Amino acid sequence: MRFWWGLSAAVVFLSSCGYHAGGKADLVPTGVQTIAIPAFTCYTTDYKAGDLLANSIGHEFTERTRFRVVSDLSTADAVLSGSINRIIRAPSLSDPTTGKISTVAIIMIMSINLTERASGKVLYSRPALTIKENYEIASDPHQIFDESGPAMQRLSQNLARDIVTSVVENF
Repeated sequence: MRFWWGLSAAVVFLSSCGYHAGGKADLVPTGVQTIAIPAFTCYTTDYKAGDLLANSIGHEFTERTRFRVVSDLSTADAVLSGSINRIIRAPSLSDPTTGKISTVAIIMIMSINLTERASGKVLYSRPALTIKENYEIASDPHQIFDESGPAMQRLSQNLARDIVTSVVENF
């Protein structure tokens, strides 16, 4: 009988050691129910990137969170704004036999802020967020398919997932 009491006490003690899973606290106050995500300012020649990114982030917030995404900034409890500061396309792999470029990397450097509209308090900020996506280039000139568009779409979706996870799970 003593053994079972000792074992029970040990289980209770070890299970209440104070550790808990990190990354579960919501950064956003409970009063924030709606978020506006305007098109991001784009300081590059890729003028569609700002709209694509805002749409991807809005979709991710709608699918994975308690927040409702609204288009009117004046009705939103919080505003997620950002700027795409630079997009770099650079060769990342080349074919060793021909020396031709086979893979290109798209690197996006941006800044993002989530601000509570009523108080102006910054709830989340990443001033130098960088993300990278690769895409292949066809080696046969007769089979050219521009993969840069789908690569930019993947980059936007991955970035949206990262941002929403960071905001909601406090990483």
